[in-house]
Amino acid sequence: MDAAWTETRDRLAAYFDRTAFEAWAKLTSDAPVSRIRATVRAGRERMREALLEALPADLSGARVLDAGCGVGQLSVEAGRRGAQVLGVDISDNLLSIARGNAAGLGGVSFAVGDLRDPAHGRFDHVVAMDSLIHYRCAEIVDALAALAPRTSRSIVFTVAPRTPLLSVMHAAGKAFPRADRAPAIVPVSARALARAVAARPELAGWRLRVGPRVATGFYISQAMELRR
Repeated sequence: MDAAWTETRDRLAAYFDRTAFEAWAKLTSDAPVSRIRATVRAGRERMREALLEALPADLSGARVLDAGCGVGQLSVEAGRRGAQVLGVDISDNLLSIARGNAAGLGGVSFAVGDLRDPAHGRFDHVVAMDSLIHYRCAEIVDALAALAPRTSRSIVFTVAPRTPLLSVMHAAGKAFPRADRAPAIVPVSARALARAVAARPELAGWRLRVGPRVATGFYISQAMELRR
């Protein structure tokens, strides 16, 4: 695993386990939140529904990797469709909430680790909702290339779209000292991503499709799908 990926991954783990854990736990629950965070919650709910729509309605017998599962909301929904789900996240604290959310639901398990780790095994479908948005285009494609040889049907994921607003926010965020800011969201061009995917031998035979974009207040995310 390259140094840039590892540095970002470790910074995210520290952020979600320490700095942002309480806020994230509240955001992903039914607890009251500010108007700004309510737009993020609503956007995440819409994107989760969009990614689930890209999967078969009946997942009986399918093995699904929820890559960067957070508190396990998508894992639970996929499990209710009959899938055998492994939710992987770098934050042990978030997974403690995920295990509670999935209590009593057979076929759903969780593990702390890197979503690219081949030790997680093989899957029919991989879903990575907002877990790649902190990485550059090349690092996203590296992750897809690592997952593709172990995935038989589809990889559904999101990126931060390259819009003027997100680009300005990304540039402005660099002005703050590293210790005082959250890990940056990195805008990615869909065209650049498509070119990089086409150039990777590990992704030969996979077709990249641009899915729906969700933009609600302070949340914006672009769904993408790789399918054989």
